Amino acid sequence: MARWTPPFPLCSASQKESFAYESTVKRWPVILTQIIDEVARINGELTTSDADKVTEGKKVINDIAGMIYEMRHDKVLTPLEPTGLPDDTKEYNDELAHWASQGTDTWFTAPWLGAECYLYRRLRGFFATTKHWTQFDPFASQKLSTWRSSAAGAAALAQTLEKLVASGPVDPEKDLDKLRLDFIGMLEVDLWGNATDLSLLTSLTHEEIQQLQSVERGQKFVLRNDFEHAWNHVKTLKDARVDIVMDNSGFELYTDLVLADWLVTLSPYVSEVVFHPKLIPWFVSDVQPHDFALLLDSLNDPAFFPAAAGLSDADRDALKAVGARWRKYVDEGKFRLSVPLDLKMGDQGGEVADFWTSCHPFSALPAQAPELLNDLQQGSLSIWKGDLNYRKLVSDAWWPTTTPFDEALGPLRGHLNILSLRTNKADVCVGLPVGTEERVEKEDARWRVNGKYAVVSFSPRDK
Repeated sequence: MARWTPPFPLCSASQKESFAYESTVKRWPVILTQIIDEVARINGELTTSDADKVTEGKKVINDIAGMIYEMRHDKVLTPLEPTGLPDDTKEYNDELAHWASQGTDTWFTAPWLGAECYLYRRLRGFFATTKHWTQFDPFASQKLSTWRSSAAGAAALAQTLEKLVASGPVDPEKDLDKLRLDFIGMLEVDLWGNATDLSLLTSLTHEEIQQLQSVERGQKFVLRNDFEHAWNHVKTLKDARVDIVMDNSGFELYTDLVLADWLVTLSPYVSEVVFHPKLIPWFVSDVQPHDFALLLDSLNDPAFFPAAAGLSDADRDALKAVGARWRKYVDEGKFRLSVPLDLKMGDQGGEVADFWTSCHPFSALPAQAPELLNDLQQGSLSIWKGDLNYRKLVSDAWWPTTTPFDEALGPLRGHLNILSLRTNKADVCVGLPVGTEERVEKEDARWRVNGKYAVVSFSPRDK
């Protein structure tokens, strides 16, 4: 099938002024070195009866160190070995062959989006082919500690949500504007919940995490603002299904659930929310089924958030209340994952889950994953969270910033009602009004990548 490519160059680390270059030179080696440290720490705590696991751990360390060496010396991206899940080895290797035919198959010359997916997919292979480490999530401890550090932000949101729930659903016939303001407020919460991205913020302190989650950025930092377009669509729905293509676990997942709770509990428009996770450790903090289950469990565990967080009894009661309601919604099917909640790494997820960790941009979704596209089309709105999903939506190309979002979607355009909530953490950005780039460039030279600014982009499905 013919390959669609954007009419502008793809981002790559060959561009030394780009964030792709900065990531390849600095960020990726740090992430991988932290994994080496984590495996070495665990190995050091094992006993002589765990000799086989220690040996496997040492091999994983050597494999990761080898990948860092290849990266730093701009070596050719080597073909993947089969791992069992997802069954995408040929797909990745075919893409590597395509890049080779273009002369862009090294760490610095390959498309940045594809190379970054390749990094995490290859990393998964190092663990998946072992006996004792195959279920190991190398980012689990980071995700867990960061979520624990989110107590203050989570409690504040829980208190706000419980007050809304106590006041009951709003009648659209009597107060449509309140529904509109609440909906946009919930979208803002979910948008800025993306701040805690562990693949970018690899050394956050407890205090820094709390500061990130309490900053009131507001809409003045939203450079493309389609909140009203999203509202005009949502207010036409009844008993609808909404899909959330998730990004980060922990606090951002929590804000996804806050939005979903408002949609199901307090709006008259939605009766079901479907969450789409990844099935392998992905871009450090992306949600896997076990992360989703852990968050629900943590809200019902009074000992999870530390005493040092300073939560009041009212805070803890609110957290427990939202956790109980969300667990009830999971049991009732109002909230559900696109795969079984107890799915483990190595279990088959099928096309509806595996495509999220492929090397393809979402412009390839109609051709490469028609089953997933058909599933998404059963919903009335799909919300695509975060920077990676945005990069995949617009194929991570150097579009002019005034390029319409619809145009940048390529072949995906018109197939779905798409709402992208993205804080800017990479170079690509589209859909900006004329003059916006020039204005914000004067305000902040790193506006494309530092997470301070955002774009909210809506694209309708063809009738």
